[in-house]
Parts: sequence; structure tokens; C-alpha cells
Amino acid sequence: MTDGVRASGEAPVRWQRTPVTALGLAGAVLLAAAGVAFSRPDLVAVALPLALATAWALARRPAAGILHQALRARAGAGAPEEGLVVGDVDAVISGDWVQLAVDQGGLRSGLADAAPGTGTLRTRTRLRHTGPSELIAVTARGVAQDGAWVTGIGPRTALTWNAVPEAVPLRQLPLALRLTGLHGGHEGARPGQGGDFRDIHPFAPGDELRRVDWRATARLARRPGDLLVRRTQALSDSTVVIAIDTVDDLGEAVATWGTEDPEHSGVTSLDLARQAALSIATSAVQAGDRVAYHVLASGGRSVRAGAGARQLARLRDVIAATGPSDLEVRYRRAPVIAHGSIVFVLSTFFDGAAAELATHWRAAGHAVVAVDVLPVPRTERLGREQLLAMRTLLAEREDVFAELHATGVDVVAWADGSPDVALRVAARGQRRLRAVRR
Repeated sequence: MTDGVRASGEAPVRWQRTPVTALGLAGAVLLAAAGVAFSRPDLVAVALPLALATAWALARRPAAGILHQALRARAGAGAPEEGLVVGDVDAVISGDWVQLAVDQGGLRSGLADAAPGTGTLRTRTRLRHTGPSELIAVTARGVAQDGAWVTGIGPRTALTWNAVPEAVPLRQLPLALRLTGLHGGHEGARPGQGGDFRDIHPFAPGDELRRVDWRATARLARRPGDLLVRRTQALSDSTVVIAIDTVDDLGEAVATWGTEDPEHSGVTSLDLARQAALSIATSAVQAGDRVAYHVLASGGRSVRAGAGARQLARLRDVIAATGPSDLEVRYRRAPVIAHGSIVFVLSTFFDGAAAELATHWRAAGHAVVAVDVLPVPRTERLGREQLLAMRTLLAEREDVFAELHATGVDVVAWADGSPDVALRVAARGQRRLRAVRR
């Protein structure tokens, strides 16, 4: 998870009287009148301090000031998968106390009265999903003179938390059909250094003398002075492109589809997509490959191809900040893909746009893997018509997968079984295709 985030806000506030002063004056007058009418001096004695306290509160109006609010959050103690986040709320104002309305996860969680200052309130939130979410939102107002004066309600200050998914170890990823890099850990198609044996070749300008195979020269040289060198395959790197479709965010519970109910949806498709993206990026960077990242939505984030620990840290932050896009915007921009790349398209494939992009990239000569991130559906609380609609949608999805298979796109289901096994099977198929091309 993110180490720590902050948000702050401030606004000028003015003080205004509350009904407390009117009630105090009315109570003092009634008590005094009752004491005079019934010859009860004790009632008059009670009314006198009440009237003095009310007059004192009216005469001492607090000066206008500024309400400062600051929110801080950090990962809680324990395992990262527990998703515990601790938040601190600061509310500074020139008053006796401050009233706070706190929202957690977009829902009102409670009201609190506290002394103003640093560390006014502490919250604890257990996250149900990865990605961006509104962790805490606070509105506040000041109170002075025992409630006789209050300020207007300050602006709503919200803190967004980007929860990083847990990466799944992947032992092997499919590679591009044609490796173009000059450095890496994969055996390329060109002669070079570092790979397995390629062939015995006559010495040519540029060959190193230490590559001369003296035994082969003694056996196979046709003329005196001919030298034969032992050539190996070059080690190349692959360019991995991760394209994530953020239009649909569907949970395990089919009854919550289209309701935006994160409390009861279970694991969602974007949770799995973020996990798949970070897992693929981590495995690729560890293998020495370059990784690029694109969000298939209007105005979506993009990260240029790069390698190394800094690139992985950059990708981790961007993946954690990837949330659902506007459902009304169906436009997908086609990012520019470098020649000789392998593209992982992460989508639920209910919308045909992601499948069309995958087919387009495959036709352009790229290796493409379609990663299905739809969770295993749970059908409880579904009516007969809803079950029929769900089965129709899933059947249409199978037709999309069949078309992808026919165009040479490998389909991997992230939620079913082990994605590592499915990716290794796809990697073997890519190796066979590369061998045929050679």
C-alpha cells in the first residue's frame, strides 16, 4: 500500500448565534416571573445567573477566523492483504470545540465533538477493494461559549487512498513473436553472445579471436589460414504492453452488477485487472524486459516503455491509481505499440471494443494475450429472468473468445485456477510460433 498521503483545506468562517441564547433569555425571564408571582425568591436566584451567563455569551462574540482541516493516512500494522488504513484528522479553529461529520468509503460513519487542534480524531478503515477510493471525508464547524455561537459548516475535505494490489508470482510470460532488443534474458533469433549454441561460421570482420573454435577449424577448414568461429544466439529483451479496459467494474455477486455497491459486490473485475497488471509488470521487469502501460479509456493514463526498479515503482503507483472510467464514454483510444511487442489486454470482454483492439494488434503482427478478469459469478438472489440474461451475456462472451482464438490471440482466465499455468501454456505456444518463423 501507499506509505502515506495527505490532504488539507482551509476556509474563512464567521460566527453566528444559536437558539441557545434565546432559550437562555426566555428561561431566565420565565423563572424570574414565576418567582415574583409565587413569592419564590429561590426561583429568582436561579434565573439571575442564567440571565447573566446569557448576557455574557451575547456580549463576547468570537472574532471571525479561519478553519484549518488536515487529513493524513498511513497503512495500519499487520499484513498488507488485511487492507487496514489508519487516518488522522486535524481541525484547528479559535473555538471551544469542533463538531466533525466523518464519511468513510463514501458513507456517513458518524459525528464527533472534540477539542480543536492536531490529532483531533483518528479513524481506522479496512479496505474491501484495491485501487483509488475515498478513504476519509470530513466537514467541520466550530462551537464557542457553550454552544451560544457556531460557525458555518466548512468545506468538505476528502482524502483519496490508492490501494496497491498484491502481485501473484508468475514464473514465465509469453514473449513477442520477434524479439528486437539487444540486451535481456531471452534467446533471440540473431547471432550474438550469451545464448545457446547457434552454428559454426567462417571468421568474418568483427568476430572476436576468442570465439575461434580451433577443433572445428582443424577438422573443417578447406584452405590454410581459414578460421571457423563458434556462434551463439543473442540474448534479447521483450517489450511488454499492458492495456487495461476500465469501462466495466463487475463484482462476484451478479445481483450487484450496475448498482455500484462495493460493500456487497465481492472481488470486482478491476480488482483482478489491477492484480493481473501488477503481476505481469513485476514478472516482466524481473526478467529484464521493458514494460508499457495504457488505460483504454478517454483520457486514460499511459506509461512509456521502460525497465528497472524505478519503472516498476512508477507502474505500481499508476496501477494503484487506475479506477473505473465514465460508463457513458465508450470511446477507446488505440495507443501506439512499438514493433515487436507482446500485448496483454485486460478486460471482461462484454464490450466488443477491447476484443476489436486485440484483433487489430494481432493483425499488425504483435503477439496478443487476452486476459479475462471477470470474477467467478455468484448467482444468489437472482430471479429467473436475471439468470437467463446472465447466461445470454456469458454465451456472447464465449463467442468473442472463439473469434479471438481464431485470429491467433491466446485467452487466459485470471480468476479460474492458476493464471501462472495458463500463461506458461501460452508461452509454449508462442515459442512454437517463433520456431516456425525462423
